[in-house]
Amino acid sequence: MELPLDHFRLIGVSPSASSEEILRAFQLRLDKTPDEGFTYEVLTQRSELLRLTADLLTDPESRREYENLLLNGSSGLDFSSNREVAGLILLRESGSPKEAFRITRKALQPPQTPALGSGRESDLTLLAALTARDSAIQEQQLRSYSTAADFLSEGIKLLQRMGKLLEIRKELEEDLVALLPYRILDLLSRDLNDQESHKKGLSMLETLIIKRGGLEGNNKSEYGDYLNQQEFEAFFQQIRPFLTVQEQIDLFLELQKRGSLEAGFLAFLSLTAIGFSRRKPEKLFEARRILKKLNISGLDSMPLVGCLDLLLADIDQASARFSSSSDENLRDWLNNYPGNKLEAICIFCKNWLENDVLVCYRDIDSTEVDLDSWFEDREIQEFIEKLEKKSKKITIKSNLQNQLTKKESSSNITEDFDSSSANVDERRLPWPGGIKQEFENLDIYENKFSEEIFKNKSIEVYKYLIEKIAELKFSFGEFLDNKEILSRSPYLVYLYAFMILFIFGIGIGFLRNNFKKSIQNEVVTDKPLIAVDKIQKIGEKDIIQEIKKKPSNELLSTIGTSAVKNSFKVEKITKASPSIAEIKNLINVWLLSKSNYLAGKSEINLSKIVSKGLIDRTIEERENDMKKGIVKEINSQIQKIDLESQTSSRIVVLVELNYLERIIKSSGEFVNETSLTPLKVKYILGFSNKSWKLVDFVSGL
Repeated sequence: MELPLDHFRLIGVSPSASSEEILRAFQLRLDKTPDEGFTYEVLTQRSELLRLTADLLTDPESRREYENLLLNGSSGLDFSSNREVAGLILLRESGSPKEAFRITRKALQPPQTPALGSGRESDLTLLAALTARDSAIQEQQLRSYSTAADFLSEGIKLLQRMGKLLEIRKELEEDLVALLPYRILDLLSRDLNDQESHKKGLSMLETLIIKRGGLEGNNKSEYGDYLNQQEFEAFFQQIRPFLTVQEQIDLFLELQKRGSLEAGFLAFLSLTAIGFSRRKPEKLFEARRILKKLNISGLDSMPLVGCLDLLLADIDQASARFSSSSDENLRDWLNNYPGNKLEAICIFCKNWLENDVLVCYRDIDSTEVDLDSWFEDREIQEFIEKLEKKSKKITIKSNLQNQLTKKESSSNITEDFDSSSANVDERRLPWPGGIKQEFENLDIYENKFSEEIFKNKSIEVYKYLIEKIAELKFSFGEFLDNKEILSRSPYLVYLYAFMILFIFGIGIGFLRNNFKKSIQNEVVTDKPLIAVDKIQKIGEKDIIQEIKKKPSNELLSTIGTSAVKNSFKVEKITKASPSIAEIKNLINVWLLSKSNYLAGKSEINLSKIVSKGLIDRTIEERENDMKKGIVKEINSQIQKIDLESQTSSRIVVLVELNYLERIIKSSGEFVNETSLTPLKVKYILGFSNKSWKLVDFVSGL
């Protein structure tokens, strides 16, 4: 048998060692005989091999010849069959236990299997066990824990097959158990492309936690002596950053089913993390449901649920949660915060997300949290709007059923109003900083009133009255925002509420009589602001041709847009229910200002009527165009505008535009032209800081 060993390694000296050093090393090796339980015969062969090596290396002629062989590429030493085991022992002692284990394992397998009960079988089995452990230790030092576990597993299987060395096998099994946390860390920390190793690590982690009795370690398991609770928690903190957020959700939910409260809380955090980072508000509902069911001693869940309410734009509920907190320091901080209470809640939520929620996930970057981008996200706004509508429908249905059962006279309007307000839906805002709409129960009252009074009237009458009611509601809400008045006498609230309702009842008759006249006025108001007579003379097809033929400055005068330009003013819309004409004018101001800015003719200053996010997007578009050395000449005309939906905090209109876009290099060279007739665009307006602002748009519907 040839072993990967030379005489210098066999005796344990360097190739430059002197004869004295070689003899000294030889004597030390003889004195340090292995005492693990090898037979006398193999130990005698070991001593003989050491003596032969010492003789060869101390004889100058023999050493010179051997060194020449090494220089010519000779490697390894040949051992006779009766000295193979002794050679393997020396190979292990030379610092190569992995090579010794592989060769020994092979020598114990057919057709080389030694005779049962022989000294060779006994020595090889013992050597296999020892080299398996030595190899595992060597791999652990290299942090290759999974490979170390493989050596231990192979050694255990070999001893089980041989049916020998029960005590040593037990020691190997204990070493393997103690190595488990390190194996898991090794497997999970590998690249995600190694899916097989990652799945194996996940399975082993779940098994480990279940055997321990959850994250709390409630069961006595085989790992108790090697991994106490403190050690396990430190280990688990190292493990989490190597798991994706979905993997953690699946793991924690499974452990929660098995009774682990700590896992339930971590599932709540993970669902919040995926809900916020991936813009999935439905996950926040699931997280809130889990948290409410948890009964963890000493956990103040109120501010955490309040943060979820805030992210779902439920401002009132979020404020109530924080006020219900058992943490006196938190309540004092909120009460003494120098700014608005909503601002304080937003700061708390932001810090909570950054420090406790969006951490320890392999696929989530724990960057600075931006709540504005969350609330300005179109999908978030649509989800909140659907949630608001669904909640209002349930409330309105309940109120109408109560009205039908009571059958009270119209003189009890005030009482009906009070009962409706008791069941009013929680106020919701699509973004922080929006106006705190008071008395949302007026929404319910207007719907209930419309159902009972106007159910047999035309749709036009219904829409007209709803608009007037919304204006009345907004005015009343503005009045109630005056804290100074409220502080003087709280009874003024009820007095003014009754007066408004009384005037409202009288006004119904007046509105009916003047409805026709008002509709005519509305038609006049909604007329286009451009020179209609000129457009009619040119005709729609001619307009498009003019757009294509002429640049922006000539086109404005051709179709009367100069009149439009002069009439477009950057004015806030503060009415609770703006008219189509006002919305159209706001959009026209936006289109004209954006066109001039992208053409490099002016700055964009529309913060009064356009959200910061939309302005920033336009500025970014212009900066990209400047890098490319181009400008855009855009001409767009509103041909049709329809109201799609409207709530107290959000308006959506569908617009059809005649649209022409020219791309021109800074040198004046024409690049490209795009013409769309019509271009369908959905514009979204939101109520913020007591006025309507253009929040977003979706084109190409």
